[in-house]
Amino acid sequence: MNQSSPSSSLAARKMAKWATFAALLAVVVIMLGAWTRLVHAGLGCPDWPGCYGFLTVPQSESSIAIANARFPDTPVDVQKGWPEMIHRYAAGTLGLVVFGLAACAVRNRRLGVPVKLPLFIAGFIVLQGAFGMWTVTLKLWPQVVALHLLGGFTTLSLLTLLTFRLRRQARQEQDRKSLASTPLAGFRPWLYGGLLLVVMQIALGAWTAANYAAVACTDLPTCQGQWWPEGMDFQHGFDITQHVGPNYLGGQLTADGRVAIHVTHRLGAMVVLVYFAALLAMMWRRRGDSGLDNAIRLVAVVLSVQILLGLTNVIFHIPLSIAVAHNAMGAGLLLSVIHLIWQYQLLPGTRNVRATHTTTMNQEVTA
Repeated sequence: MNQSSPSSSLAARKMAKWATFAALLAVVVIMLGAWTRLVHAGLGCPDWPGCYGFLTVPQSESSIAIANARFPDTPVDVQKGWPEMIHRYAAGTLGLVVFGLAACAVRNRRLGVPVKLPLFIAGFIVLQGAFGMWTVTLKLWPQVVALHLLGGFTTLSLLTLLTFRLRRQARQEQDRKSLASTPLAGFRPWLYGGLLLVVMQIALGAWTAANYAAVACTDLPTCQGQWWPEGMDFQHGFDITQHVGPNYLGGQLTADGRVAIHVTHRLGAMVVLVYFAALLAMMWRRRGDSGLDNAIRLVAVVLSVQILLGLTNVIFHIPLSIAVAHNAMGAGLLLSVIHLIWQYQLLPGTRNVRATHTTTMNQEVTA
């Protein structure tokens, strides 16, 4: 059956709605994860997937007594248990939606809807669930916490790409006729370079959060009154061989190690800001009638808001709402860059630039 048939378009439209819902739910899960971490509730339930052996946080006197008998080293704290369980409920719901998308894709595979991507996302969700379990059972081991956070951003990115593909198929859009060139030709490697910088900065943010280094510097623009704090221990701060065993709630690194992490995260933010300021300015000047105006504006606005949220975090000493918003806007920045790349890839002439150059070189060699 033709991929542009009405049946294919209808199936893609239905799946696109569910993929959009899944992406939005992934944002909620990321924000709930940040909230759980910021209120120090990562070990609010010492077991997984339940909470002290219950499906919900034990609250009655008898349930709390049973829970404390099961886990005498970690007495029940209801205020810490609920953030953790709410996060798990949301993540579980997201998993069910993703599995439903994968099943729907397999069922409608003859209609030409994407199949491999939904199946890959479903498999990745299983891996992400395993990291969620290890986060608890390994007592917030920083390596696992950071990878779990990055896994959440990866899940969101994959769901967003799936949404883009399904919406395009639902509108029955065909590849545009390629032109020899476009004023924006040649920006592809720079866009992917920017995406890599954003991913690296998110990874630094994940490592900062996993090691509780966000409060290591409480002043601006200096850190502890110095432009380059003395005694920063980068080797200790970025030691990825921290061993399993201790309870890492609150972090185990020295102050010098945490300062090194924090300063590195700040420097990363500056690099991302300068890079995208230059890149977006150049793209804006050459945009012409490409239709990328809104995509470029979106990246600029989200990046500006994210920088402001980061500064506010330091100035006001990590207020909960701002810190959660900073995590969410990090996801927003990643998605806005992915959206810009997606829109850029649809421009006529941008896909075939490499092929055109290769053909020209071959003609010159054989002439």
